[in-house]
Amino acid sequence: MEFTEAVNRRRSVRKYDPNKPIDPEKVKQCLELATLAPNSSNMQLWEFHHITSKALLKKMSNFCFDQNAAKTAQQMVVIVVRKDLWSARAKAHVRNLKEVFGDKPKKEQSKRAKFAFTYYKTIIPVSYADFLGIFGYIKYGIYWLIGLFRPIFRQARKSDMRIVAHKSAGLAAQTFMLAMSDINYDTCPMEGIDSLRIKKLLKLPYGAEINMVISCGVRLPEGVYGDRFRIPFEEVYKAL
Repeated sequence: MEFTEAVNRRRSVRKYDPNKPIDPEKVKQCLELATLAPNSSNMQLWEFHHITSKALLKKMSNFCFDQNAAKTAQQMVVIVVRKDLWSARAKAHVRNLKEVFGDKPKKEQSKRAKFAFTYYKTIIPVSYADFLGIFGYIKYGIYWLIGLFRPIFRQARKSDMRIVAHKSAGLAAQTFMLAMSDINYDTCPMEGIDSLRIKKLLKLPYGAEINMVISCGVRLPEGVYGDRFRIPFEEVYKAL
């Protein structure tokens, strides 16, 4: 399928065909493609919880308020943000950089290698480390003062970094849904959920957050609620 065809085919489907099961392995392959999505600093602060168990699907439906997209879903995927794993991810990057550039003394490293090591050893910890949000506001104040004199990254607070992680997870979710569309599977992203109960059901740690739940299946004709509506492109496109 051509990319534009997959994009145009994708709709938020509210009713799935109970007589058309979908292959869990194919869904897993689409999730693997989702891991290739662009994301902030390539930190990959996400997890994908793939639910195929009928018992779990029934509980998940209840926690999604039994909306049709949940009640009729053949499978579900919960997109989870793991900002709490930033330190482990940064260390994984450092290990990878040692394989790419070699584990050399700093004075023997190329300019590119020095920057990459500095980025994941220093800049990332400074960006993500916090204590009760206090450090974030200190950074925000410092960056604001510097910003009076030159351009600088200003999203320094704990809440800012949380948004960064959720944006990256959203990109992965979109990649997954387009991959599903490409193989004629359907999806519906759901935000109308009880995220606390889902978090407990999945036994997620305190620092994990639910980004969205995506129901999966094959659409019924009535599963798409009407023609697609979009604001005219001319209203949202700004040529500069």
